[in-house]
Amino acid sequence: MADGTVRVSAVQATGMINQMRANHGLGIMETYILGQAYIAGALLASTVKGNDRVQLQIECGGPVKGLSVESWASGAVRGYLVNNPIPISKPVESFDTSMLYGPGFLSITKILEGSKTPFTGQIMMEYGNLANDLALYFRQSEQTPTLFCLSVKFDREGRVWGAGGLFIQALPGCADSTLSALQERASSLKGLGSAIAEGEGIREYAEAMFADYGIKHEAHFPVGFSCPCSRENFRTYLANMPANEKEAISEGSFPLVLECFNCGTDYSFEKQEIDEIFQEGK
Repeated sequence: MADGTVRVSAVQATGMINQMRANHGLGIMETYILGQAYIAGALLASTVKGNDRVQLQIECGGPVKGLSVESWASGAVRGYLVNNPIPISKPVESFDTSMLYGPGFLSITKILEGSKTPFTGQIMMEYGNLANDLALYFRQSEQTPTLFCLSVKFDREGRVWGAGGLFIQALPGCADSTLSALQERASSLKGLGSAIAEGEGIREYAEAMFADYGIKHEAHFPVGFSCPCSRENFRTYLANMPANEKEAISEGSFPLVLECFNCGTDYSFEKQEIDEIFQEGK
């Protein structure tokens, strides 16, 4: 939009967030924290292409302790909280996340197909608010003025009713006056999660909110909660374990249940199958 000087990525993510919540067994606050990160991951996927992927990680001193989200250019997103549930001493009365994060670091890694070395940038979190700290990251690490909106709307029963996000990025030639106007516009936007909950599509929302900027639709692709883990991957992992760990497993109880921490999927192995895997590993 703005004669090609501003780029907007927008995502409608209600289904993805509900799938994430079900797989990981999340409460309301955990859904809010990790849901925002999933939305951010889906938006960041628009910055890569092909088989490239982006990793968003937070390490912090607050009760959250950290999170990790990985997204592919194809629109697949997966990730987890370090602490689930988040240990809190008293009921949370608002969605102010600064105390939950505490002091910490936010890093973004781009893993590009054909590149031997991933590119990683990192900042110290200043806000304890993912949208604001992501904007800070792009301003400091990539010298690009950026705005993020990450919205997760719950109904009165605590169910995710609408979720989505915006990623607004200045391109070369963007006037300072345009940036200032967009910052003011972003602070007064109609609630994105509420709009989606009421049935408004993300494209319609973006076109309505920025109609006076000459917004032009360029491309779209699906996003969703998806993890490339598999039973075969876990078999390979087990086969390549050190001998002492294999021995401990063999002497333990069965079935052996392994969980993928990225998506919460369980893989169960009976003793006979474990013996076969260990034999193959030899």
